[in-house]
Amino acid sequence: MLEIIEETLIDSIKLIPFLFITYLIMEYIEHKTSEHSKETIKKSGRFGPLIGSLLGIFPQCGFSVSATNLYAARVITLGTLISVYLSTSDEMLPIFISESVPIEIILKILLIKFIVGFIAGFIIDFILRKVKKNKTEEEKIMDLCEKEHCHCKDSIIKSALKHTLHIFIFIIIISLIINILIYFIGEDTIRGALQNKPVIGPIISGLIGLIPNCAASVIITQMYLEKVITFSTLISGLLVGAGVGLAVLFKTNKGIKENVKVTLLLYFIGVTIGIIMEMFKIII
Repeated sequence: MLEIIEETLIDSIKLIPFLFITYLIMEYIEHKTSEHSKETIKKSGRFGPLIGSLLGIFPQCGFSVSATNLYAARVITLGTLISVYLSTSDEMLPIFISESVPIEIILKILLIKFIVGFIAGFIIDFILRKVKKNKTEEEKIMDLCEKEHCHCKDSIIKSALKHTLHIFIFIIIISLIINILIYFIGEDTIRGALQNKPVIGPIISGLIGLIPNCAASVIITQMYLEKVITFSTLISGLLVGAGVGLAVLFKTNKGIKENVKVTLLLYFIGVTIGIIMEMFKIII
């Protein structure tokens, strides 16, 4: 057990400089583009799902929260919201970069999330337009930083340090849990339970993706890096994972039934894509 703890700590500590540099770059990008991104998506109209998917794949902390607030005020459509949720990468990107995952693999994953996001968003909006004409409601949207009490107005170095420490702790906890499970249950047993069942893996990964914080993408990404889950199972969890967006949806959007339907729709899309990829052996 001591060896497992020691190995987990050593492997995690090695990631700190890579995580910090990655988050520093991400914070710089966000501070320069976040307001512009929100204005762009507000003016996107019927092209909302395309714009939402494109903006979602860029590493902007809290963009799913911004999109949720815009949807709650009916500034953007449901299709646009779902496209943002599906394309959002959350902590997957910095973890992959810190683990030196080949750039072509990262780009392929982001491309899949982008394509699934805007196609699903367009289909949803098309169906809703046929069923009902949605009227945009002009409502006051609270400032994201004020509403969520985040630290986005701090210096980029301070914000990057906070992000690095936060995700570093998560990585240690998740890696330790995974390593302990692998040790006691057996790597082959865990892999067999998730990999050899084309439906079970994506279903479980999708449930993990519903966790409304960065823990979801950390768990799923680390399991993939440990070769515990397949690529299709990874995709299911990452598609469903919308960061804290879902938590904010239930907090800001009136109508719990509607919020449950949005959550189930997101889950259904993510799991379905994963199952299809698993059945047709689509890997990278």
